[in-house]
Amino acid sequence: MKKIFILIAMFVFVLGAMAQGQYFYEWKDGKYVQRSLSEVDSITFSLPESAEKEYKYVDLGLPSGTLWADRNVGADSPEDYGDYFAWGETAPKDAYTWSTYKWCQGSPTTMTKYCTNSHYGTVDNKTVLDLEDDAAYVNMGTEWRMPTISELEELHTQCTWTWSTQNETNGYRVTGPNGNSIFLPAAGFFQSTNHWQAGQSSYYWSSSLNKDYTNMVDGLGFYSTNVLRTNKFEHYFGHTVRAVVSR
Repeated sequence: MKKIFILIAMFVFVLGAMAQGQYFYEWKDGKYVQRSLSEVDSITFSLPESAEKEYKYVDLGLPSGTLWADRNVGADSPEDYGDYFAWGETAPKDAYTWSTYKWCQGSPTTMTKYCTNSHYGTVDNKTVLDLEDDAAYVNMGTEWRMPTISELEELHTQCTWTWSTQNETNGYRVTGPNGNSIFLPAAGFFQSTNHWQAGQSSYYWSSSLNKDYTNMVDGLGFYSTNVLRTNKFEHYFGHTVRAVVSR
């Protein structure tokens, strides 16, 4: 993938040089910017760090055939917490509040996307994340995506969940019908700038808006004593993501 990216970038560079002999195009802030060759003395091509992580999927033998990632989005290992995302955002940030949330105008009643009730903002009746707003798809690659609530429920009901410690990190060992397993670390969550309940609990986003409350999102939460589906968290909270691949 890196080689292809470099070749494409070099191709664009060569075309610019052949046409005028004086400029090249730089991809910056979501668009190509024409720059003079006299401005630079070298060019380095690279991919974002997250795209170079070696994510793998695990076949748990689930009825749907869904394959689960071996680690959280942004994590360097299965027990690493990884990155935290507000729902529908694709990058971690310093503070998780309604005022910093991308898809509203500062409050839960001014939603600008993913809204099914005019009480909460502009209605578009979108109930599933678009891929460009999917943290797994954007950060891991096009074969990955965030799970639906149905897929999280299947993980909950079809697997054996065992509270355990892996490399000094608390979490659940989730074992599928075929004996394969994944580890879900108790990563806690972010609200504002505060990191809560790390090592004690976690909440994993789904790609599904709650059907009854447009200001809330479905997901799977757990504590050391129980695992539960919950819709108690609003869009702006910073939670972890465990990606899936469809087979």
